[in-house]
Amino acid sequence: MKLVLFDIDGTVLLSDGAGKRAVHRALADVYGSPGPSDHRFDGKTDPQIVRELLRRDGHRDDHIDGHMPRALSRYVEVLAEELGDPAYTPRALPGVVALLDALEERPGVIVGLLTGNIEEGARAKLAAVGIDPDRFAVGAYGSDHEQRSELPSIARQRLHDTRGDRVTGEDIVIIGDTPSDIECGRSLGVRAIGVATGHYSVSQLLACGAFAAFADLSNTAGVLEAIFAPPSGP
Repeated sequence: MKLVLFDIDGTVLLSDGAGKRAVHRALADVYGSPGPSDHRFDGKTDPQIVRELLRRDGHRDDHIDGHMPRALSRYVEVLAEELGDPAYTPRALPGVVALLDALEERPGVIVGLLTGNIEEGARAKLAAVGIDPDRFAVGAYGSDHEQRSELPSIARQRLHDTRGDRVTGEDIVIIGDTPSDIECGRSLGVRAIGVATGHYSVSQLLACGAFAAFADLSNTAGVLEAIFAPPSGP
């Protein structure tokens, strides 16, 4: 059995800035300050992004935590508006749908999500680019834990809890566009595959320890080969 977990932003799709705009708007509404506009979001969970932005604006952690649920709820509301704004064009990235189709045809493969997005935000972004969120049988989200490094074990446990299936080591594959995606499952022996459709190059992702890395996911056969390649040994 293989559990193949996809990151969303920069891997499956580009939201054309909708997520970032929605976060800043939500923080302005709830905390009275949007956080600095130059802050990097990639590779982080939504709660982590909120915390980092507000710390930079001088907010204390107890104040941040006290309003975090309301801020994330407001974020989901604003995200729907941003994704529907005709001035912008969220889109699925090359090869993603074909790769999902190919994986779904393989016996013993479970396709899921491992993303810093909170679950409601993840579903909204996928639907906005025409990908049915229910194509993903299991997921671990920023709403499950603020630290991305905790998400692979959550996905593994959720798979067992919901389907009774157990996977370990290189039977779990994470596909993502940032060093955080490559590194987050290292303690479990997870295989990570990089895709350079975000802010990092193929060489940078390989240097972080990716098993393989691609310019995008349009080389379906090549990505499948990397997913199903035998373990590299001790």
